Amino acid sequence: MNLVIRADASSEIGTGHLMRCFALAQTWQRNQGEVVFCINDKASVLASRLISESIQVVYLKSLPGSNQDAQEISNLAQQLSCQWIVVDGYHFDAEYQLIIKDSGFKLLFIDDYGHAKHYYADIVLNQNISAHESLYINREPYTQLLLGTCYTLLRQEFWQWQGWQRINPPIATKLIITMGGADHDNVTLKVIEALRLISVEELEVVVVVGGNNPHYEQLKLASQALQFPIRIERNVTNMPELMAWADLAVTAGGSTCWELAFMGLPSLILILAENQRAIAQKLNEMRISVHLGWHKYVSATEIASAVAHLLTDPHTRIEMTKRSQELVDSEGSKRVLRHLEAKLLKLRLACPEDCRLLWEWSNDLEVRDVSFSSELIPWEHHAQWFQSRLHSPNSIFYIGLDKNDVPIGQVRYELEGDKAIISISIDRKFRHQGYGIYLINLGCKKLFLDSPTTIIYAYIKPNNQTSIKVFLQAGFQNMGKIKLGKYEVVNLVRYK
Repeated sequence: MNLVIRADASSEIGTGHLMRCFALAQTWQRNQGEVVFCINDKASVLASRLISESIQVVYLKSLPGSNQDAQEISNLAQQLSCQWIVVDGYHFDAEYQLIIKDSGFKLLFIDDYGHAKHYYADIVLNQNISAHESLYINREPYTQLLLGTCYTLLRQEFWQWQGWQRINPPIATKLIITMGGADHDNVTLKVIEALRLISVEELEVVVVVGGNNPHYEQLKLASQALQFPIRIERNVTNMPELMAWADLAVTAGGSTCWELAFMGLPSLILILAENQRAIAQKLNEMRISVHLGWHKYVSATEIASAVAHLLTDPHTRIEMTKRSQELVDSEGSKRVLRHLEAKLLKLRLACPEDCRLLWEWSNDLEVRDVSFSSELIPWEHHAQWFQSRLHSPNSIFYIGLDKNDVPIGQVRYELEGDKAIISISIDRKFRHQGYGIYLINLGCKKLFLDSPTTIIYAYIKPNNQTSIKVFLQAGFQNMGKIKLGKYEVVNLVRYK
């Protein structure tokens, strides 16, 4: 399948939006198909990076964030037979989302702080540690939220570093400075000037600047006045290697924070934009990074003091490494794509040919363990039961299919008047990937539409907390425990 991504980069907005979308694109290419990036001309400095990885780049003619912009990418997605469009940027508002949805596409909207007045996207992704549901109160009932660092989008070059163990030396001597892809206010220069005030022997410094940084020549000149080796790297593609080399980082509060956390690199954060404040504060509270404050109000002396202190404090650095690597792994993009795939699930009615498959699913050890009867089901009993349910007017049996029409699970309803009882199971190959929520939602919506059912009950064993959580996420309400025959169950209810 093809995927259209709409993101921009410039010296004003930085490169974070585009680069995290690049990470998602790499995962999509590996598992799904082709990717087309729609960008503004200011992002052209990064186009060569995209093209080098077989990503098509399209320059839009419309004003970024305008209705014409939304219509232009919708038309492109139509030509490419796309089902999903990804949008990332603060200049894309509620109306922009609505135009895409009204054009018939599924929309993943990548966000940081709830800047839109309303959210019409199918999925809103906020990978920040400060993400919370209250940012998205004004959203459609169907809009799903993916919140937190478990959805961090890391580029492919980081994947091989999963599980890498950092060694923190007694005295740190290798420092990396990275203020994002643009650094419009040239905060990097302030940090370089602060280093003149540090007297640490054998200190080595690498300064990483993006292609959108307009201060490159000035930084080169300033670096010549330092008393220790310093080199400036531009448009780097080996960021994890540089982070593995370093003992300490001075950084901005943007997407780089998650890369640093993944690599377990202790860091000090300067805020370059207001949307970075919550991230820096939360990381500081969790003792993962040191929050220095808003860059304009932090002096070179204060930066130098904080750097010098952390260079000589191995115990704090060791703690920061441990906490940060517990926060971010390399699976974020894969988790996001599983949700995109799940949104493409569909249902069909069960047929006689499904009998053996359903028998195998029913006798799976995990399924038997959470069933009211844990005994294995003999084939003869199952075949008889299945035939009776298949032809009963009071039983509706759906098979869930993925995008390739592969059966991934079943959802069944027993009907009585305007009430129904639901049961569900997922093939073991597809468990723990978010499919259960979507299968329940699909089945319930279809049942409400095709039958007089107005209320659906789910009865679950109290120790089956995983299923209870899935049903709650699928819109069911926990009505407490009740007795069902000889069993105590949790009674969950969903209304039409």
